[in-house]
Amino acid sequence: MSDAELANLRERAARGDQDAVAQLVELAGERGDANELRQLAESGSTDAMDELVQLASEAGDLEELRRLAAGGNRDAADVLAELAEEDATDDGT
Repeated sequence: MSDAELANLRERAARGDQDAVAQLVELAGERGDANELRQLAESGSTDAMDELVQLASEAGDLEELRRLAAGGNRDAADVLAELAEEDATDDGT
């Protein structure tokens, strides 16, 4: 996708075009673009939030997961709890 096409998609999303938002979420997820996902999530996209949690989880980005959990994201809190449980049961071998 060209820069111009991406800019057009962002403009459409900013005007409330949910198809454009969905496309941006998909593209950002594929690129691993946490910044784009954050912006989309802050604009109200729950799909972007879900993708951001998944991306942070896969990358082991505890700081991002903590930020999301502190903002009330239950999925991020659940991932953190799972990771803490894994650490507690890890016998170091």
